[in-house]
Amino acid sequence: MNGQNRKDISPGISVDIVLKADQRTGKRTRGIVKDILTNSSSHPHGIKVRLTDGQVGRVQEIHSRQ
Repeated sequence: MNGQNRKDISPGISVDIVLKADQRTGKRTRGIVKDILTNSSSHPHGIKVRLTDGQVGRVQEIHSRQ
């Protein structure tokens, strides 16, 4: 599942994100969602989230749902 719809993402789920610094390479970072930072219901590049370790990026793939 891609991370373009806010309704699919909630705190505590496992996701892959692309950090701002990795946008050119597309390198993904896996982590657990702490906060959802995008207010709109969808975003073409992925919903922006903060992981539990503090990293911020756009969701590319959702691995587990609550």
